Amino acid sequence: MNLLLLGATGRVGKEILKLAERDGHQVTAFVRTPEKSGSKGPNVRLFKGDARNKQDVERAMKGQDAVISALNTDKTTTLSEATSLLIDAMKKENVERIITVGTAGILQSRTDPDILRYRSSESKRKSTAAAEEHEKAYRLLEHSNLAWTIVCPTYLPDGEATGSFRAEKNVLPVDGKKISVGDTAAFTYSQLTDSGYLRTRVGISY
Repeated sequence: MNLLLLGATGRVGKEILKLAERDGHQVTAFVRTPEKSGSKGPNVRLFKGDARNKQDVERAMKGQDAVISALNTDKTTTLSEATSLLIDAMKKENVERIITVGTAGILQSRTDPDILRYRSSESKRKSTAAAEEHEKAYRLLEHSNLAWTIVCPTYLPDGEATGSFRAEKNVLPVDGKKISVGDTAAFTYSQLTDSGYLRTRVGISY
């Protein structure tokens, strides 16, 4: 599979890249700083670009079969800008599948199902700026015709994959407190071959 991976220098993105390399996928790692990728595998192409640049995104999208984005909010509008450009480029190149890493804040609240968690009493956030940016990206995907999945982890400490966690559509599993970087990456990567969460958010936690 030809896979476009964004956020490959981040904590989750680096682990996804390792998994894709292991399985022999042809990976285009879209990065701003290639030296941070930590990968020089024969089936990895480092593509230096800006995810907010239309031409860069369109060039990176050519020949791809699927997209995984582990971009974070970067305390700016990078995530929503990049998501909009990715959607347009995917439509142009007839690429349908996109999996992104979001946040548990954009899942539905269990105490008030009509609102998102970050807007509810469930949230302990002091600032909602990052969650608001993640919501913008979610709404863009929601209104697209793409085969999207947004993986929404809660507190994300470093740690390897255990393979033992819970996943639930649109809400965080009951009493979910955390999930490791390794398990988040493994679950996100598994969505390339799992159609059980198409066009939905999925909450993951231990």
